[in-house]
Amino acid sequence: MSRHRVVVIGSGFGGLNAAKALKRADVDVTLISKTTTHLFQPLLYQVATGILSEGEIAPVTRLILQRQKNVQVLLGEVCDVNLTANTVTSKLMGMETVSPFDSLIVAAGAQQSYFGNDEFATYAPGMKTIDDALELRGRILGAFEAAEFTDDPVERERRLTFVVVGAGPTGVEVAGQIKELAHRTLKQAFRTIEPRDCRVILLDAAPAVLPPMGEKLGLKAQQRLEKMGVEVQLNAMVSTVDYLGLTVKDQDGTERRIECACKVWAAGVQASSLGKIIADQSDGTEVDRAGRVIVEPDLTVKGHPNVFIVGDLMSFPGVPGMAQGAIQGAHYATTLIKHMVKGTDDPATRKPFSYFDKGSMATISRFSAVAQVGKLEFGGFIAWLAWLGLHLLYLVGFKNRFTTVIAWFITFLGDGRSQMAITNQMMYARVVTNWMESHTQEAMEAEAAEQARERAAG
Repeated sequence: MSRHRVVVIGSGFGGLNAAKALKRADVDVTLISKTTTHLFQPLLYQVATGILSEGEIAPVTRLILQRQKNVQVLLGEVCDVNLTANTVTSKLMGMETVSPFDSLIVAAGAQQSYFGNDEFATYAPGMKTIDDALELRGRILGAFEAAEFTDDPVERERRLTFVVVGAGPTGVEVAGQIKELAHRTLKQAFRTIEPRDCRVILLDAAPAVLPPMGEKLGLKAQQRLEKMGVEVQLNAMVSTVDYLGLTVKDQDGTERRIECACKVWAAGVQASSLGKIIADQSDGTEVDRAGRVIVEPDLTVKGHPNVFIVGDLMSFPGVPGMAQGAIQGAHYATTLIKHMVKGTDDPATRKPFSYFDKGSMATISRFSAVAQVGKLEFGGFIAWLAWLGLHLLYLVGFKNRFTTVIAWFITFLGDGRSQMAITNQMMYARVVTNWMESHTQEAMEAEAAEQARERAAG
Protein backbone atom coordinates (compact mmCIF):
# COMPACT_ATOMS: atom_id res chain seq x y z
CA MET A 1 0.00 0.00 0.00
CA SER A 2 1.42 3.40 -1.01
CA ARG A 3 2.05 6.08 1.54
CA HIS A 4 -0.03 9.23 1.93
CA ARG A 5 0.93 11.59 -0.90
CA VAL A 6 1.29 15.31 -0.17
CA VAL A 7 1.78 17.83 -2.95
CA VAL A 8 3.07 21.26 -1.98
CA ILE A 9 2.86 24.09 -4.51
CA GLY A 10 5.41 26.86 -4.00
CA SER A 11 8.86 27.12 -2.42
CA GLY A 12 8.34 30.33 -0.42
CA PHE A 13 7.97 30.55 3.34
CA GLY A 14 4.73 28.54 3.31
CA GLY A 15 5.82 25.81 0.88
CA LEU A 16 9.30 25.24 2.28
CA ASN A 17 8.15 25.16 5.90
CA ALA A 18 5.36 22.74 5.00
CA ALA A 19 7.81 20.35 3.34
CA LYS A 20 10.26 20.55 6.27
CA ALA A 21 7.51 20.06 8.85
CA LEU A 22 6.65 16.70 7.23
CA LYS A 23 10.21 15.38 7.52
CA ARG A 24 9.36 12.62 10.00
CA ALA A 25 5.79 11.99 8.87
CA ASP A 26 4.76 8.78 7.13
CA VAL A 27 4.15 10.61 3.85
CA ASP A 28 5.71 11.18 0.44
CA VAL A 29 6.02 14.87 -0.41
CA THR A 30 6.26 16.42 -3.87
CA LEU A 31 7.18 20.10 -3.83
CA ILE A 32 6.47 21.88 -7.12
CA SER A 33 7.89 25.35 -7.76
CA LYS A 34 8.37 27.53 -10.83
CA THR A 35 11.75 28.70 -9.48
CA THR A 36 14.73 26.69 -8.29
CA THR A 37 15.18 28.75 -5.11
CA HIS A 38 13.59 29.65 -1.81
CA LEU A 39 13.40 33.44 -2.03
CA PHE A 40 13.68 35.59 1.10
CA GLN A 41 11.56 38.33 -0.43
CA PRO A 42 11.87 40.95 2.37
CA LEU A 43 15.54 41.44 1.47
CA LEU A 44 15.09 41.81 -2.30
CA TYR A 45 15.54 45.57 -2.04
CA GLN A 46 19.06 44.97 -0.69
CA VAL A 47 19.90 43.01 -3.83
CA ALA A 48 18.48 45.87 -5.92
CA THR A 49 20.67 48.43 -4.13
CA GLY A 50 23.92 46.46 -4.11
CA ILE A 51 24.11 45.34 -0.47
CA LEU A 52 23.53 41.60 -0.91
CA SER A 53 23.93 39.10 -3.72
CA GLU A 54 20.97 37.13 -4.96
CA GLY A 55 22.54 33.88 -3.70
CA GLU A 56 22.51 35.11 -0.12
CA ILE A 57 18.73 35.52 -0.06
CA ALA A 58 17.77 32.74 -2.48
CA PRO A 59 19.33 29.35 -1.64
CA VAL A 60 18.49 26.45 -3.95
CA THR A 61 15.41 24.59 -2.68
CA ARG A 62 16.69 21.22 -3.87
CA LEU A 63 19.86 21.63 -1.80
CA ILE A 64 17.96 22.80 1.29
CA LEU A 65 15.88 19.61 1.20
CA GLN A 66 18.54 17.21 -0.13
CA ARG A 67 18.80 15.29 3.17
CA GLN A 68 15.02 14.92 3.51
CA LYS A 69 14.46 11.61 1.79
CA ASN A 70 10.66 11.77 1.68
CA VAL A 71 10.65 14.91 -0.49
CA GLN A 72 10.90 15.17 -4.27
CA VAL A 73 11.43 18.66 -5.71
CA LEU A 74 9.97 19.35 -9.16
CA LEU A 75 10.74 22.47 -11.20
CA GLY A 76 7.75 23.62 -13.21
CA GLU A 77 4.84 26.01 -13.38
CA VAL A 78 1.54 24.62 -12.14
CA CYS A 79 -1.06 25.11 -14.86
CA ASP A 80 -3.96 23.12 -13.43
CA VAL A 81 -5.29 21.68 -10.18
CA ASN A 82 -8.05 19.09 -10.44
CA LEU A 83 -9.88 18.64 -7.13
CA THR A 84 -12.06 15.83 -8.51
CA ALA A 85 -9.18 13.68 -9.75
CA ASN A 86 -6.85 14.90 -6.98
CA THR A 87 -4.06 15.83 -9.38
CA VAL A 88 -1.74 18.76 -10.01
CA THR A 89 -0.46 19.39 -13.54
CA SER A 90 2.79 21.28 -14.06
CA LYS A 91 4.82 22.18 -17.13
CA LEU A 92 8.50 22.74 -17.79
CA MET A 93 9.81 23.60 -21.28
CA GLY A 94 6.90 21.90 -23.00
CA MET A 95 7.06 18.79 -20.78
CA GLU A 96 3.99 18.04 -18.67
CA THR A 97 3.89 16.25 -15.32
CA VAL A 98 0.78 15.09 -13.47
CA SER A 99 1.25 14.65 -9.71
CA PRO A 100 -1.50 12.82 -7.78
CA PHE A 101 -2.17 13.80 -4.18
CA ASP A 102 -4.02 12.70 -1.08
CA SER A 103 -3.42 16.08 0.57
CA LEU A 104 -2.59 19.37 -1.13
CA ILE A 105 -0.95 22.50 0.30
CA VAL A 106 -1.12 25.49 -2.03
CA ALA A 107 1.41 28.18 -1.16
CA ALA A 108 1.75 29.74 -4.60
CA GLY A 109 2.18 33.29 -3.28
CA ALA A 110 1.45 36.55 -5.03
CA GLN A 111 2.82 38.81 -7.71
CA GLN A 112 3.01 42.54 -8.24
CA SER A 113 -0.30 44.23 -9.01
CA TYR A 114 -0.52 47.20 -11.36
CA PHE A 115 -4.25 47.59 -10.74
CA GLY A 116 -5.21 46.71 -14.30
CA ASN A 117 -2.34 48.61 -15.93
CA ASP A 118 0.06 45.75 -16.61
CA GLU A 119 1.80 47.78 -19.31
CA PHE A 120 3.39 49.83 -16.49
CA ALA A 121 5.66 46.86 -15.71
CA THR A 122 7.83 47.54 -18.75
CA TYR A 123 8.92 50.91 -17.34
CA ALA A 124 8.38 50.37 -13.59
CA PRO A 125 9.54 46.90 -12.43
CA GLY A 126 8.11 45.52 -9.22
CA MET A 127 9.97 43.92 -6.33
CA LYS A 128 8.78 40.31 -6.23
CA THR A 129 11.47 38.26 -7.97
CA ILE A 130 15.25 38.05 -8.31
CA ASP A 131 14.85 39.20 -11.92
CA ASP A 132 13.04 42.31 -10.66
CA ALA A 133 15.77 43.11 -8.14
CA LEU A 134 18.64 42.63 -10.60
CA GLU A 135 16.85 44.69 -13.24
CA LEU A 136 16.30 47.49 -10.75
CA ARG A 137 19.95 47.42 -9.72
CA GLY A 138 20.86 47.85 -13.37
CA ARG A 139 18.39 50.70 -13.79
CA ILE A 140 19.38 52.50 -10.59
CA LEU A 141 23.13 52.38 -11.19
CA GLY A 142 22.65 52.83 -14.91
CA ALA A 143 20.79 56.09 -14.27
CA PHE A 144 23.83 57.55 -12.51
CA GLU A 145 26.09 56.40 -15.35
CA ALA A 146 23.83 57.99 -17.97
CA ALA A 147 23.69 61.23 -15.99
CA GLU A 148 27.50 61.35 -15.95
CA PHE A 149 27.57 60.82 -19.70
CA THR A 150 25.06 63.45 -20.87
CA ASP A 151 25.78 67.17 -21.25
CA ASP A 152 22.09 68.12 -21.42
CA PRO A 153 21.07 69.56 -18.01
CA VAL A 154 17.39 68.63 -18.53
CA GLU A 155 18.24 65.03 -19.39
CA ARG A 156 20.71 64.87 -16.51
CA GLU A 157 17.99 65.97 -14.11
CA ARG A 158 15.65 63.31 -15.50
CA ARG A 159 18.29 60.63 -15.10
CA LEU A 160 18.91 61.67 -11.50
CA THR A 161 15.22 61.53 -10.57
CA PHE A 162 14.05 58.27 -8.99
CA VAL A 163 10.38 57.59 -8.27
CA VAL A 164 9.20 54.81 -5.94
CA VAL A 165 5.47 54.08 -6.16
CA GLY A 166 4.03 52.69 -2.93
CA ALA A 167 4.77 53.82 0.64
CA GLY A 168 4.53 50.43 2.29
CA PRO A 169 7.57 48.70 3.83
CA THR A 170 9.16 47.86 0.46
CA GLY A 171 8.73 51.37 -0.94
CA VAL A 172 10.08 53.00 2.22
CA GLU A 173 13.10 50.67 2.25
CA VAL A 174 13.91 51.18 -1.45
CA ALA A 175 13.60 54.97 -1.28
CA GLY A 176 15.82 55.14 1.79
CA GLN A 177 18.48 52.90 0.27
CA ILE A 178 18.67 54.83 -3.02
CA LYS A 179 19.40 57.97 -1.00
CA GLU A 180 22.00 56.19 1.12
CA LEU A 181 23.61 54.69 -1.99
CA ALA A 182 23.96 58.17 -3.48
CA HIS A 183 25.13 59.87 -0.28
CA ARG A 184 27.65 57.26 0.86
CA THR A 185 28.82 54.67 -1.67
CA LEU A 186 28.75 56.87 -4.80
CA LYS A 187 29.69 60.18 -3.19
CA GLN A 188 33.15 60.46 -4.87
CA ALA A 189 32.71 58.07 -7.78
CA PHE A 190 31.75 60.59 -10.50
CA ARG A 191 33.36 63.72 -11.94
CA THR A 192 30.61 65.70 -13.68
CA ILE A 193 27.68 64.89 -11.37
CA GLU A 194 27.11 64.96 -7.62
CA PRO A 195 25.17 61.78 -6.76
CA ARG A 196 23.83 63.29 -3.53
CA ASP A 197 21.91 65.81 -5.67
CA CYS A 198 19.68 63.03 -6.99
CA ARG A 199 15.97 63.45 -6.42
CA VAL A 200 14.13 60.53 -4.79
CA ILE A 201 10.33 60.72 -4.70
CA LEU A 202 8.10 58.35 -2.73
CA LEU A 203 4.52 58.34 -4.06
CA ASP A 204 1.36 56.79 -2.66
CA ALA A 205 -2.35 57.21 -3.26
CA ALA A 206 -2.90 56.67 0.48
CA PRO A 207 -2.79 59.61 2.93
CA ALA A 208 0.03 58.14 5.06
CA VAL A 209 3.32 56.28 4.99
CA LEU A 210 3.23 52.65 6.23
CA PRO A 211 -0.58 52.68 6.72
CA PRO A 212 -0.80 49.21 8.37
CA MET A 213 1.63 50.26 11.10
CA GLY A 214 -0.45 53.19 12.32
CA GLU A 215 -0.21 56.98 12.31
CA LYS A 216 2.58 57.32 14.89
CA LEU A 217 5.10 55.01 13.20
CA GLY A 218 4.07 56.18 9.73
CA LEU A 219 4.78 59.78 10.67
CA LYS A 220 8.11 58.79 12.26
CA ALA A 221 9.14 57.00 9.07
CA GLN A 222 8.05 59.94 6.91
CA GLN A 223 10.01 62.44 8.99
CA ARG A 224 13.14 60.29 8.80
CA LEU A 225 12.82 59.94 5.02
CA GLU A 226 12.32 63.66 4.57
CA LYS A 227 15.35 64.38 6.75
CA MET A 228 17.36 62.20 4.35
CA GLY A 229 16.09 64.24 1.41
CA VAL A 230 13.35 61.90 0.13
CA GLU A 231 10.29 63.75 -1.18
CA VAL A 232 7.17 62.08 0.22
CA GLN A 233 4.09 62.80 -1.90
CA LEU A 234 0.85 61.32 -0.54
CA ASN A 235 -2.71 61.28 -1.92
CA ALA A 236 -1.02 61.02 -5.31
CA MET A 237 -2.19 58.31 -7.74
CA VAL A 238 -0.13 57.29 -10.76
CA SER A 239 -2.24 57.44 -13.92
CA THR A 240 0.31 56.76 -16.69
CA VAL A 241 3.86 55.43 -16.88
CA ASP A 242 6.15 55.61 -19.90
CA TYR A 243 9.85 55.58 -20.76
CA LEU A 244 10.39 59.28 -19.98
CA GLY A 245 8.48 59.44 -16.69
CA LEU A 246 5.01 59.22 -15.22
CA THR A 247 1.82 61.23 -14.70
CA VAL A 248 0.35 61.71 -11.24
CA LYS A 249 -3.21 62.66 -10.32
CA ASP A 250 -3.49 64.51 -7.01
CA GLN A 251 -6.42 64.39 -4.61
CA ASP A 252 -7.98 67.53 -6.10
CA GLY A 253 -8.07 65.91 -9.55
CA THR A 254 -5.21 67.88 -11.09
CA GLU A 255 -2.60 65.99 -13.07
CA ARG A 256 1.11 66.70 -13.16
CA ARG A 257 4.11 65.20 -14.85
CA ILE A 258 7.30 63.85 -13.26
CA GLU A 259 10.13 63.27 -15.69
CA CYS A 260 12.30 60.41 -14.44
CA ALA A 261 14.41 57.60 -15.82
CA CYS A 262 14.11 55.05 -13.00
CA LYS A 263 10.73 54.01 -11.64
CA VAL A 264 10.14 51.36 -8.97
CA TRP A 265 6.67 49.86 -8.43
CA ALA A 266 6.07 48.76 -4.83
CA ALA A 267 2.29 49.23 -4.66
CA GLY A 268 -0.18 46.37 -4.42
CA VAL A 269 -0.11 42.59 -4.82
CA GLN A 270 -2.17 40.16 -6.85
CA ALA A 271 -2.52 36.53 -5.80
CA SER A 272 -1.60 33.64 -8.07
CA SER A 273 -4.21 32.66 -10.66
CA LEU A 274 -4.30 29.21 -9.05
CA GLY A 275 -6.58 30.66 -6.39
CA LYS A 276 -9.38 31.22 -8.91
CA ILE A 277 -8.83 27.79 -10.48
CA ILE A 278 -9.26 26.10 -7.10
CA ALA A 279 -12.16 28.28 -5.91
CA ASP A 280 -14.12 27.58 -9.11
CA GLN A 281 -14.03 23.84 -8.34
CA SER A 282 -15.25 24.28 -4.78
CA ASP A 283 -18.94 25.03 -4.33
CA GLY A 284 -19.22 28.22 -2.28
CA THR A 285 -15.53 29.19 -2.10
CA GLU A 286 -14.77 32.69 -3.35
CA VAL A 287 -11.74 34.89 -3.97
CA ASP A 288 -11.33 38.48 -2.82
CA ARG A 289 -10.43 41.52 -4.95
CA ALA A 290 -6.74 40.61 -4.86
CA GLY A 291 -7.47 37.05 -6.02
CA ARG A 292 -6.83 35.46 -2.61
CA VAL A 293 -8.92 32.43 -1.64
CA ILE A 294 -11.34 33.06 1.22
CA VAL A 295 -10.62 29.91 3.20
CA GLU A 296 -12.53 28.01 5.88
CA PRO A 297 -11.48 28.25 9.57
CA ASP A 298 -9.18 25.23 9.02
CA LEU A 299 -7.52 26.90 5.95
CA THR A 300 -9.26 24.55 3.50
CA VAL A 301 -11.71 25.16 0.67
CA LYS A 302 -15.36 24.14 1.02
CA GLY A 303 -15.98 20.45 0.43
CA HIS A 304 -12.28 19.55 0.31
CA PRO A 305 -10.84 19.04 3.81
CA ASN A 306 -7.59 17.76 2.27
CA VAL A 307 -6.85 20.96 0.29
CA PHE A 308 -5.11 23.72 2.28
CA ILE A 309 -4.34 27.27 1.17
CA VAL A 310 -1.56 29.11 3.03
CA GLY A 311 0.52 32.27 2.66
CA ASP A 312 -0.22 35.16 0.31
CA LEU A 313 -2.84 33.13 -1.56
CA MET A 314 -4.91 32.78 1.61
CA SER A 315 -7.51 35.30 2.76
CA PHE A 316 -8.12 34.84 6.48
CA PRO A 317 -9.30 37.52 8.95
CA GLY A 318 -6.43 39.16 10.84
CA VAL A 319 -3.63 37.43 8.93
CA PRO A 320 -1.38 39.87 6.99
CA GLY A 321 0.50 38.96 3.83
CA MET A 322 3.76 38.41 5.68
CA ALA A 323 6.20 35.55 6.22
CA GLN A 324 4.79 34.76 9.67
CA GLY A 325 1.31 34.17 8.29
CA ALA A 326 2.68 31.70 5.73
CA ILE A 327 4.88 29.88 8.24
CA GLN A 328 2.15 29.51 10.87
CA GLY A 329 -0.37 28.44 8.24
CA ALA A 330 2.03 25.79 6.91
CA HIS A 331 2.63 24.34 10.39
CA TYR A 332 -1.12 24.26 11.09
CA ALA A 333 -1.86 22.46 7.81
CA THR A 334 0.92 19.89 8.24
CA THR A 335 -0.24 19.14 11.79
CA LEU A 336 -3.69 18.25 10.44
CA ILE A 337 -2.14 16.13 7.68
CA LYS A 338 -0.17 14.17 10.29
CA HIS A 339 -3.45 13.51 12.13
CA MET A 340 -5.05 12.41 8.84
CA VAL A 341 -2.24 9.90 8.26
CA LYS A 342 -2.64 8.50 11.78
CA GLY A 343 -6.42 8.30 11.37
CA THR A 344 -7.09 10.72 14.23
CA ASP A 345 -8.42 13.62 12.17
CA ASP A 346 -12.08 14.60 12.08
CA PRO A 347 -12.68 17.58 9.73
CA ALA A 348 -15.92 18.44 11.53
CA THR A 349 -14.18 18.96 14.88
CA ARG A 350 -10.93 20.58 13.78
CA LYS A 351 -9.67 23.41 15.96
CA PRO A 352 -9.72 26.61 13.84
CA PHE A 353 -6.45 28.19 12.76
CA SER A 354 -5.30 30.93 15.14
CA TYR A 355 -2.71 33.47 14.06
CA PHE A 356 -0.20 34.80 16.58
CA ASP A 357 0.87 38.30 15.57
CA LYS A 358 4.58 38.70 16.28
CA GLY A 359 4.57 42.28 15.03
CA SER A 360 5.88 44.08 11.96
CA MET A 361 8.98 46.08 11.13
CA ALA A 362 10.34 48.30 8.38
CA THR A 363 13.86 49.66 8.00
CA ILE A 364 14.21 53.24 6.78
CA SER A 365 17.95 53.81 6.63
CA ARG A 366 21.21 52.88 8.30
CA PHE A 367 20.61 52.73 12.06
CA SER A 368 16.92 53.64 11.70
CA ALA A 369 13.78 51.50 11.57
CA VAL A 370 10.27 51.34 12.99
CA ALA A 371 8.72 48.35 14.75
CA GLN A 372 5.34 47.33 16.09
CA VAL A 373 5.10 44.40 18.52
CA GLY A 374 1.61 44.07 20.00
CA LYS A 375 0.72 47.44 21.48
CA LEU A 376 4.39 48.44 21.71
CA GLU A 377 5.55 50.86 19.02
CA PHE A 378 9.12 52.11 18.77
CA GLY A 379 11.66 53.37 16.27
CA GLY A 380 15.28 54.34 15.81
CA PHE A 381 18.45 52.34 16.49
CA ILE A 382 16.87 49.69 18.76
CA ALA A 383 14.20 48.97 16.16
CA TRP A 384 16.93 48.74 13.51
CA LEU A 385 18.87 46.17 15.55
CA ALA A 386 15.67 44.19 16.08
CA TRP A 387 15.01 44.29 12.34
CA LEU A 388 18.51 42.99 11.56
CA GLY A 389 18.21 40.18 14.11
CA LEU A 390 14.78 39.03 12.96
CA HIS A 391 15.69 38.96 9.28
CA LEU A 392 18.95 37.16 10.01
CA LEU A 393 17.01 34.54 11.97
CA TYR A 394 14.74 33.72 9.04
CA LEU A 395 17.51 33.40 6.46
CA VAL A 396 18.09 29.74 5.54
CA GLY A 397 21.55 28.28 6.14
CA PHE A 398 24.58 29.21 8.26
CA LYS A 399 26.63 30.28 5.22
CA ASN A 400 23.97 32.73 4.05
CA ARG A 401 23.65 34.20 7.55
CA PHE A 402 27.44 34.57 7.87
CA THR A 403 27.95 36.25 4.48
CA THR A 404 24.95 38.50 5.08
CA VAL A 405 26.44 39.71 8.36
CA ILE A 406 29.74 40.48 6.57
CA ALA A 407 27.90 42.38 3.81
CA TRP A 408 25.92 44.36 6.37
CA PHE A 409 29.11 45.16 8.28
CA ILE A 410 30.75 46.51 5.10
CA THR A 411 27.69 48.54 4.11
CA PHE A 412 26.47 49.94 7.41
CA LEU A 413 29.78 50.60 9.17
CA GLY A 414 31.63 51.67 6.04
CA ASP A 415 30.72 53.19 2.68
CA GLY A 416 31.12 50.15 0.46
CA ARG A 417 28.66 47.77 -1.14
CA SER A 418 29.87 44.44 -2.46
CA GLN A 419 27.31 43.92 -5.25
CA MET A 420 27.65 46.92 -7.58
CA ALA A 421 28.20 45.14 -10.89
CA ILE A 422 25.53 45.65 -13.55
CA THR A 423 25.12 44.17 -17.03
CA ASN A 424 23.15 44.99 -20.16
CA GLN A 425 21.18 41.82 -19.54
CA MET A 426 19.93 43.22 -16.23
CA MET A 427 18.70 46.42 -17.82
CA TYR A 428 17.33 45.22 -21.15
CA ALA A 429 16.26 41.59 -20.65
CA ARG A 430 12.64 42.57 -19.91
CA VAL A 431 12.39 44.65 -23.10
CA VAL A 432 13.93 41.87 -25.21
CA THR A 433 11.73 39.21 -23.59
CA ASN A 434 8.59 41.27 -24.22
CA TRP A 435 9.65 41.80 -27.82
CA MET A 436 10.30 38.08 -28.35
CA GLU A 437 6.99 37.08 -26.75
CA SER A 438 5.12 39.61 -28.88
CA HIS A 439 6.74 38.48 -32.12
CA THR A 440 6.38 34.80 -31.22
CA GLN A 441 2.66 35.31 -30.64
CA GLU A 442 2.34 37.20 -33.93
CA ALA A 443 4.19 34.41 -35.75
CA MET A 444 1.95 31.74 -34.19
CA GLU A 445 -1.18 33.66 -35.14
CA ALA A 446 0.12 34.15 -38.70
CA GLU A 447 0.92 30.43 -39.00
CA ALA A 448 -2.52 29.49 -37.69
CA ALA A 449 -4.16 31.86 -40.19
CA GLU A 450 -2.09 30.38 -43.04
CA GLN A 451 -3.08 26.85 -42.05
CA ALA A 452 -6.73 27.90 -41.94
CA ARG A 453 -6.45 29.36 -45.44
CA GLU A 454 -4.83 26.18 -46.74
CA ARG A 455 -7.60 24.05 -45.24
CA ALA A 456 -10.23 26.30 -46.74
CA ALA A 457 -8.55 26.18 -50.15
CA GLY A 458 -7.99 22.40 -50.02
